[in-house]
Amino acid sequence: RQIFQPLHSLRAAEKELLPGFHDFEWQPALKNVSPCCNVGIINGLSGWTSSLDDAPADTITRRFRYDVALVSALKDLEEDIMEGLRDSELDDSECTSGFSVMIKESCDGMGDVSEKHGGGPAVPEKAVRFSFTIMSVTLVSDDKAGEVTIFTESKPNSELSCKPLCLTFVDESDHETLTAVLAPVVAERKAMKESRLILSIGGLPRSFRFHFRGTGYDEKMVREMEGLEASGSTYVCTLCDTTRSEASKNMVLHSITRSHEENLERYEIWRKNPYSESVDELRDRVKGVSAKPFMETQPTLDALHCDIGNATEFYKIFQDEIGQVYAKANPSREERRSWRTALDKQLRKKLRLKPVMRMNGNYARKLMTQEAAEAVCELVPTEERREALRELMRLYIQMKPVWRATCPAKECPDQLCRYSFNSQRFADLLSSTFKYRYNGKITNYLHKTLAHVPEIIERDGSIGAWASEGNESANKLFRRFRKMNARQSKSFELE
Repeated sequence: RQIFQPLHSLRAAEKELLPGFHDFEWQPALKNVSPCCNVGIINGLSGWTSSLDDAPADTITRRFRYDVALVSALKDLEEDIMEGLRDSELDDSECTSGFSVMIKESCDGMGDVSEKHGGGPAVPEKAVRFSFTIMSVTLVSDDKAGEVTIFTESKPNSELSCKPLCLTFVDESDHETLTAVLAPVVAERKAMKESRLILSIGGLPRSFRFHFRGTGYDEKMVREMEGLEASGSTYVCTLCDTTRSEASKNMVLHSITRSHEENLERYEIWRKNPYSESVDELRDRVKGVSAKPFMETQPTLDALHCDIGNATEFYKIFQDEIGQVYAKANPSREERRSWRTALDKQLRKKLRLKPVMRMNGNYARKLMTQEAAEAVCELVPTEERREALRELMRLYIQMKPVWRATCPAKECPDQLCRYSFNSQRFADLLSSTFKYRYNGKITNYLHKTLAHVPEIIERDGSIGAWASEGNESANKLFRRFRKMNARQSKSFELE
């Protein structure tokens, strides 16, 4: 039974839960945003002039107005906020201003969303979902020094705390359409940064300021939004300026230098070429910024995709170790295929792990375990290589909780303390025993895992809490409502 009903059949009580029900006001009023409060689902291109295109423009995107959606999300938390005030022993009639709301933004392209047998309008068969999560509400009070935390989202990666803002049928690689569709969202967000929301919570009007942090993006989307070259670029990192070969020689010692502002400045340099340099010199000067950044993202690492990216790499290492690539010059395709088949067969036998077309979070979780490493070791001929593999996995398992935990200082303090040491050991192993794979190259996520985790945690307190996982889980719901399947080819499973 489908519990989600179409909009027109909702009851009044249910409509309260959707944006567009509550009254509110902005001081000063938002620039270029209408002051009316009862705006529900709108055509995502409102504010854009329509042009002739291959997809009917009025069908490709639907969204909520950003401020209206935030109001609705805050009203959902009304009881939690009042309870938080009581728990902090604050008089709620005194606390009417100084609230500060931290927002996590996520955005993800969804690949194939063709309907199984739908008769809807012709729209691109790819989708992009943009959503936000209220991470915390704090109160800066005059008498008590500093901030008091009134509310913290305990499940920041659940699809329940992740509120959809914008659904679009567009390919995330289609830069022009994506920027056009998200431009109104960006404009509203910019307007809200410079204003305060006045909203009735617990029967009294209170004022809120919003802080936005775009962290729920995979690397492809970050590069798209920040104007960087694609993931295969020499400029391997979205946080620092290192090149792939530098990062493979010095795996651990890098610090975060990139920012949205810097990317904008570099784009201007790229566009104007003020020093009349050659293309190569210019590209080196701007470190791979080659398009105009249009949305600010927080320079961080996405825990879910980090997991997936690293698992993909380990899967390849496993194959190479089974085939003893360290001792061979370029093996043939057939040989490689036979190693992969042997690996898949072993994983299926020992761990009941079915092979997948594309690495996903669940597969990654099962693959990155000591027992998976042991299963693979049974196929590795020499004892010293087996030992190296076990050690590599042992170190990885020590490091992983640090960037997966919602609050590493509480959940895994020992591993947090040992992170730099472990990552150095891991890097030494890669550059000695596994040199055949990391000679002058390294994968984007391995670089981030080894070089940037401690700094991000020192700055933000957590990486796991700010991941894109909630948005990715909600993608499943979206697929379910469209009554369509993900990329699940049965033929692949039958191999």
